[in-house]
Amino acid sequence: MRTSLCDLLGIEQPIVGFSPSEHVAAAVSRAGGLGVLGAVRFNDPAELDAALDWMDASTGGRPYGIDVVMPATVPTEGAARDLDRLIPDRHKEFVEQTLLKLGVPPLPEDAQASDGVLGWLHSIARQHVEVALAHPTRLIANALGPPPADVIESAHERGMLVAALAGTAAHARRHVAGGVDIVVAQGYEAGGHTGEIASMVLVPEVVDVVGTQAPVLAAGGIGCGRQIAAALALGAVGVWMGSAWLATREYAQTTSASVVTEAVLAATSSDTVRSRIYTGKPARLLKNRWTDAWEQPGAPEPLGMPLQNLLVSEAHQRLIRSGQRTWCRCRPARSWAASPRSARSPT
Repeated sequence: MRTSLCDLLGIEQPIVGFSPSEHVAAAVSRAGGLGVLGAVRFNDPAELDAALDWMDASTGGRPYGIDVVMPATVPTEGAARDLDRLIPDRHKEFVEQTLLKLGVPPLPEDAQASDGVLGWLHSIARQHVEVALAHPTRLIANALGPPPADVIESAHERGMLVAALAGTAAHARRHVAGGVDIVVAQGYEAGGHTGEIASMVLVPEVVDVVGTQAPVLAAGGIGCGRQIAAALALGAVGVWMGSAWLATREYAQTTSASVVTEAVLAATSSDTVRSRIYTGKPARLLKNRWTDAWEQPGAPEPLGMPLQNLLVSEAHQRLIRSGQRTWCRCRPARSWAASPRSARSPT
């Protein structure tokens, strides 16, 4: 299964695998796809630099990419402590009371409560880009549309390609006009910050608009070979996959990630909800008692990015680290294998 994307990126399979785990990203690259490491979890750019050093040594010389979060509108900047003052006390009280009701224990004393918070800031994302530019990164992708023009220019000067996610054909047209090399048509089914158009409709619309100017990848609800084939039939030259890798052994071996893998394996296609409670922008989450609490009468409205992420970051770490399945009500799944798969078998 070879398309023009393979020649462009120097890969064997037209599969781009996004993951916050360097173990998953490296395994996807070694398997012949393009592994893309999500940078947003790195508060300290030095930690990202170390992770990319590991990627350099663990991909066998195969290409890989990095994904940053750079909003088109620069959010309020500042340190986590400064931003904390902008969060209403009512929201903080709601989060703490909900965790108490769910019986979620506090973090261990040596845990960092702000893990993955500062990575949502524009200033930190720029530092992530600078780190990536110092490595043999093949692709820089932005989760929230095209990065600033100077970032695109710097990437091109170093022979790197730039990708951006699009939720409409109009977004895709603007991306290409701004210098983006690869457009990721991300449908409503995706786990990320998507628009309102389903993949079956969005992908051919984007292909018709920019397919002759830039490669188009399909994203959203793609987790197996049949869905990859369907994406190619819609006109895409490859796929961008994210949530599928949460069910791999490589992801499960990541610290505190096994409970996420178990929850994904136990879920069905009916067990998700699209909500702003994670980052302040719509994202697809597994339904559980935590998401239910935010939908109850009297619950506060989610804050904007990056304040919502700052508000709930510690809560999400506590939920995951607790290892409790009681806060997740997912049923046994039919769409996944009985045990985690390996990222070394992308299709």
